[in-house]
Amino acid sequence: MSSNIAFTRLPTIELGEIISHMSDPRVAEHMPLLTFEWDAATAAAFVAQKEACWRRDGLGHWAILSDGAYVGWGGFQKEGMEWDFGLVLKPDQFGLGARISKKAIAFAIADPRIPYVTFLLPPSRKNRGALARFGAKPVGEIEYDGAVFLKYRFETT
Repeated sequence: MSSNIAFTRLPTIELGEIISHMSDPRVAEHMPLLTFEWDAATAAAFVAQKEACWRRDGLGHWAILSDGAYVGWGGFQKEGMEWDFGLVLKPDQFGLGARISKKAIAFAIADPRIPYVTFLLPPSRKNRGALARFGAKPVGEIEYDGAVFLKYRFETT
């Protein structure tokens, strides 16, 4: 079944939808920095922080829609001088990850601001084949906010 994937801004999504998504324990399984409960204040602060990235950098995380329905969030966030790509889908939409990532990577390739993209994955993510298929190369392990991540890099040029 084919679906229409679209990127929009996070403020267009009801906070309750984001709270429900981010409160699912299956989402937290692979998010070592997700150590708190989501409520209206947390969700509003999250959206405000992501919008601040858009104002500061001209790019940030999107809400991701499939056939008009919210399926998760993700996109590019500047970490120092690097553009990091992240994707957090609703558990029942995990199968869309490759299609969404492919569309986002095409965006990065077309954007002259992004000479390469980094990906940070927790070591709990055992299936990393999609990164290799995209051409991302392992860089090593890094610590971020007290958690260890596997870092990959994909050249867009």
